[in-house]
Amino acid sequence: MSDSAARDRDAAETESAFSHPVLAPDATAAYGSHPDQVIDFYAPYDGRTGAPVVVVLHGGAWRAPYDRLHMSPFAGFLARRGFAVASVEYRRGSEIPQQRGSGPVAGRWPETFDDVAAAMDALPELLARELPGADARRIVVTGHSAGGQLALWAAARHVLPEGSPWRLPRPPALRGVVALAPIADFSSAVELGVCSGAIGEFLGTDEDFGVRSAHADPALLLPTGIATAVVQGTTDLTVPQAVVEAFVDAAAKEGETVGLTLLPDVGHFPLIDPAADACAVVAEEIAQLAW
Repeated sequence: MSDSAARDRDAAETESAFSHPVLAPDATAAYGSHPDQVIDFYAPYDGRTGAPVVVVLHGGAWRAPYDRLHMSPFAGFLARRGFAVASVEYRRGSEIPQQRGSGPVAGRWPETFDDVAAAMDALPELLARELPGADARRIVVTGHSAGGQLALWAAARHVLPEGSPWRLPRPPALRGVVALAPIADFSSAVELGVCSGAIGEFLGTDEDFGVRSAHADPALLLPTGIATAVVQGTTDLTVPQAVVEAFVDAAAKEGETVGLTLLPDVGHFPLIDPAADACAVVAEEIAQLAW
């Protein structure tokens, strides 16, 4: 496929994923005082009790203009599949364009990680209140793109460096994590210029980058002992396949097997597009860990 044809297909896939109307949740609860510290809850459409819980972490290069609303159709898709869903918002980068650049700054250090940790820690109590019929003993975390990095990180908090404010004393109570086209290996992602330098904006440069990577890069937080699966499109122009393969290789070197599902001729956004076949594959990957 020519470069122009690949770009045209990518544009069509993106348009389809963002064509769905925002789906209002059944409930929204705060896990902190900041306006972005909220979780949207979607009950399983069939009203079943004992449904496993899927925690959804949205992507968008950790940049402020991209929030959880674009993931609401995906959350609804999972709810139709019989899952209880918790879609997490978190603080991202500033709306103000970066210096010497045209785009908004990516991420907030340390607030982005503060929020994901706080949301996960508050989840059992919030589930008991907002979705009391859900089975909080069966939780799977999923995330797309930058959210995939956060999902992998949420499952790796027990292997964070000693002294990390987010470190857990034991593995989190998760059935597993399903990362969708995740920014899962910072070294390869930086080399490939993923998301226009977002990782460097998030972590800082030089000394800060090296220190912070040890607390943030999923490829450096291994092994976790948590069941992990990755779904990746082979024609993804946003987060290339090489980034995911580098993460899977890093896990293998640490003696951990990561399930890798490669979807031929699929780009970045069909993974969260309810109208795409790839989204059904994602739901099945989640179901295999959840049920």
